[in-house]
Order: sequence, then C-alpha cells, then structure tokens
Amino acid sequence: MKILGIGNAIVDVLCKVSENFLLENSLTKSTMKLIDENEFKKLISLLKIEETVSGGSVANSIVGLSQLGNQVGFLGKVSDDNLGEKYELGLKKENVQYLYNKKKENLPTGSCLILITPDSERTMCTFLGTAGKISDQDVNEKDIRRSEMIFLEGYLWDEGEPKKAFDKAIKNSNKIAMSLSDLFCVERHKLHFLELVQNKLDIVFANEQEIISLIDAKSFDEVISFSKQVKKNIVITRGAKGAISINHNDLIECDAKKNLKIQDLTGAGDLFAAGYLHGIINNLSTKESLIKGTELSSAIIQKIGARI
Repeated sequence: MKILGIGNAIVDVLCKVSENFLLENSLTKSTMKLIDENEFKKLISLLKIEETVSGGSVANSIVGLSQLGNQVGFLGKVSDDNLGEKYELGLKKENVQYLYNKKKENLPTGSCLILITPDSERTMCTFLGTAGKISDQDVNEKDIRRSEMIFLEGYLWDEGEPKKAFDKAIKNSNKIAMSLSDLFCVERHKLHFLELVQNKLDIVFANEQEIISLIDAKSFDEVISFSKQVKKNIVITRGAKGAISINHNDLIECDAKKNLKIQDLTGAGDLFAAGYLHGIINNLSTKESLIKGTELSSAIIQKIGARI
C-alpha cells in the first residue's frame, strides 16, 4: 500500500448559512468547534442539508489519492449504525481499503456540520461520536508497516486513547506525513505538535496561520528560518500567495491559480495534500508535486463539498 491515512471518520453534512446564523449561534467563522450530541441535534434542526459524504480531513485526502490511481487505505472508527454503514460504503466506492472492522459502539458515528457562508468560507461544528474514541487497539502494526507512508491529521490528536493510537502508528511507520489541521487545534496542542514536527514527522502540511501560531513567529521569514533548521519537508499553503515547500535548505514556491469561481473552500487543504503526496510517492519533483496539489485544491473549491 502506498499511503495509509489515519484520522477521524466523520460523515460531513454540508449546509449553506448566512453570516447571521454564525453570530446567532456564537460560532467563529472559518474554525472548527467540537460540540456534543445535543448541540449537534439542535443545530441540524435549524439547517437545510445540501449534501452528506464520508468525510474527515485525512479521509478526503486519501480519496483524492485513490482518484489519482494510488493504492491507499484508511483507518478511522465508526459505529455499526446507519451512518457508519454509509461511511464504509462511501470509501469502498472510491476504491479505498477501509481497515476498521466496525461494531456497535457506545457512541454513534461522528458527524461534522460544514456551514458554508456566502463568501465560500466554511465553519465546522464536529460531533466526534465514536471517531474520537479510536485507540491503540484499533491500530494494526502490520497495516502500518506494509504502508510506504502514513498520513495523520492533527484533529485526531488528543490525550488518552487517540494519542496512544497516534503514538503506535508513528512508532511502526516507515515514513510519516501529518496535517496540523486547524488553528485552534495548533493552539490547543502547541507543545505536542512542535515536538512532533521537530522529532517525529517527515512531511508537515500547514497553512500560513497554523505554522505562524505553532512557532509564535512575528513574520514569515521566521517560518522559513525555522523550517530550514528542523530539516524536514514543511509544506505551507498561503491562499492567494500560493504554496511553498521548505525541505532542508531547498525552498520551492508555486503560484496560486487565478480567476477561479470559488463556491466552497471545504477540502482545499485536504486535496492540496492529496496532490502533493501523489507527487512525492510517484517520484515527481517538489515543484511538480506543489503544482499537482494546487491543481486539485483549485478544482475542489469550485464546487460544493470535498470530493472531486
């Protein structure tokens, strides 16, 4: 297997909302908020659902990699319920090997409300359900070792059982890529993430806000300096300013595509990672990998949802 993704198995529920809806429900635009089951039910009762899809950040990337013809798998925890069944079928339909044997859990399958405002920004409210209960017992060492690379998401990082799953995967892996996932995620786990970046990971995906927050940088020049010092492949998306890869002393940039008809920014980072990793595992140059990531992220933001 080329890449095994490990992350939150979440059913994405896409809904269009007004700016006022966010204000009325005390939601901060363009962030991810963890909610409990009661708040999830309250919010969804107020919304019109546009689409549901087997989601989760790394799962989106893994599907993108599969669509590009790569042999990939995904590990994430669902319950043996209606949404869990839909989740598994959704991945198998995309030729992704699903590596979790679902059973009836105490909590239902996780769901994420993706609220899309008129400016195409997305605000996420996530009820993790059983996805947040993934443990080291769910991680098969053989599956990790037979994968050329594992791809992890910062969203999965939490104290307790998910952290043990993370650690077991890292310990048994051949090569590790990870997305920092979200600004609030970085701020919650800054010291842990910094230690991972400096000592454990081979490839790190972040947007400009996330990497600046991680190292408390005052400028992007500080980010470049830090990235060269850690001697890892740090890949940073910068919105309209394009993307950049800093690998040891090599700094490669790629321009953003222009004149796009943006509909929804959901999955932009996920599909960028898919394109970039496709390049890396198929021996493309760093520049070609950045271009592929940019192509996929540009395509996904011109439609609703995180599937090309």
